[in-house]
Amino acid sequence: MRLGGQVFIEKITPEKWVKKLTEKNYRAAVFPVDHTASEAEINSYQKAAEEADIVIAEVGAWSNPISPDPEIRKKAIEHCKNQLRLADKVRAGVCVNISGSRGDKWDSPHPDNFSQATFDLIVETVQEIIDEVNPQHTFYALEMMPWALPDDTEQYLKLIKAIDRPQFAVHFDPVNMLNSPRKVYQNGKLIEEFFEKLAPYTKTAHAKDIALSSELTTHLSEVIPGEGILDYDAFLRGMDKLGPDVPLMMEHLDTEEKYDRATAFIRKKAAELGIDL
Repeated sequence: MRLGGQVFIEKITPEKWVKKLTEKNYRAAVFPVDHTASEAEINSYQKAAEEADIVIAEVGAWSNPISPDPEIRKKAIEHCKNQLRLADKVRAGVCVNISGSRGDKWDSPHPDNFSQATFDLIVETVQEIIDEVNPQHTFYALEMMPWALPDDTEQYLKLIKAIDRPQFAVHFDPVNMLNSPRKVYQNGKLIEEFFEKLAPYTKTAHAKDIALSSELTTHLSEVIPGEGILDYDAFLRGMDKLGPDVPLMMEHLDTEEKYDRATAFIRKKAAELGIDL
């Protein structure tokens, strides 16, 4: 697999971007501009990554295409289509979004998020996005969420079957499917089950970690890889079987020093397991 993470650059340019990624020995990256960038700028970042042998892991389409507000939903769907076109152009591993939320906030809990009507709306929405763009070099994928579909392996399998599009794929974020103490303590087993059932569909993954505190009622916190209880042995072994170029992207850390700590942990763990990053 290829490890990647965010790099911190003032006044980013393709040259500075690639130089920093190379210094960190990252072999995968999130594409740094969106579809509103000029064609020349998009091409320059793509060319710089290609020449440096850096895989473009993902193009984000972060928005709420199942919003109960018709105008927000319409704009979000159009954004997803435009970002998917960009991902296809730069041959990213995936164009990734969450399914969205039936609440006011794009990534919020809501009682209707798990309803059959919402499941059907997700299917319809993803089909529309894929069918209009018809990507040839990338995939549209949904990130698991603890309070929205898909929230576990079985729900992802159901969505794959219902959406029924070869350009729909899986982006794996194991921390996001751990939404109870029971799941947290059984996370190694859940990760192994995920790879048993979804490995053929999985194109990219996010690397985070999770901690469970003793404060009532239940408090689960996202933490730096290596500082929680995620079973990285199971995670890295499963990722390694996907192939040498599948990206594993660290995320949500706010300083370069934290990314360095996370990188050191993942590299050390991979070396112990005999896995090449």
